This record gives sequence, C-alpha cells and structure tokens, in this order.
Amino acid sequence: MSTFVQKPAEVEKKWVLIDAEGLVVGRLATIIANHLRGKHKATYTPHVDDGDNVIVINAEKVVFTGKKYSDKKYYWHTGYPGGIKERTARAIIEGRFPERVLEKAVERMIPRGPLGRRQMKNLRVYAGSNHPHEAQQPVTLDVAKLNNKNTRSA
Repeated sequence: MSTFVQKPAEVEKKWVLIDAEGLVVGRLATIIANHLRGKHKATYTPHVDDGDNVIVINAEKVVFTGKKYSDKKYYWHTGYPGGIKERTARAIIEGRFPERVLEKAVERMIPRGPLGRRQMKNLRVYAGSNHPHEAQQPVTLDVAKLNNKNTRSA
C-alpha cells in the first residue's frame, strides 16, 4: 500500500459560498481556513494547493463572543520608532473596511510562505450581500447548521 500524493494537475477546485451573518468570527475562520487548505478533502496533500475557492458575504455582520467586540485590539507597526498602533474590533467593523477582521482571522490560520499566500488568493470576502461570482455557480455552505456554537446565542 502506498501513500496517496496528489499532483497539482489533478486538483479539482470547487466554489463555496458562505453567508457570515450572525456567525462567530473565530469558528467561521477555522472552517474557511480548512476549506482554503483542502483539509476537508480525502485527497489532502500538504504541499499542494488543493483547497476550494471560498466566497464570504455579509462579513460586516459577523459577531464576537464575550466582550471581544469592544475589547479586542488589532496591532500594527508603522516602521518608525514608537510606531505601534492599535484599533479595536468595533472600530474596524464599523469603519471603512469591515471585511478585514475576517480576512486577518483566516490569514493568521494559514501557514506563512509561498503556498499560504497562494491559498489566501482563493478567498474573496465582501462586506455586503452582493458578489460578482455568480458565473462560477458556488455551492452554499451553511456554517450555522454545522454546530450550534457557530452562531452567537443571546
């Protein structure tokens, strides 16, 4: 018995549509990261990009558990001495690019390197409910039905 190793030419990529409205950020990000890497497939090969193309709509309507919405901070550095900056999750979601919260959560779950950067290009996140990928006929994945913890209960 030999180990199955998938070749890049044998990869079949599907298109998956996820509606993020009311879903918990971290749990949604793990599901998206697994689909981008292809770990949900039996043909998973670590060094081949065999994941699916993932479209996420309504990214501005994701939720956090606990007090993370107001307390969680995102840090970055400008490159200048003393140039550490921070912004809360609330400021980002209510700001100009609310989809960045979900993009960063997924990006930090994908391995760094050339393969990880290629896999991140298969992710498309939209703040609203419209997306320009109808021609690809994406299959809808209902994340809320996978586990009741994926949605925030009051």
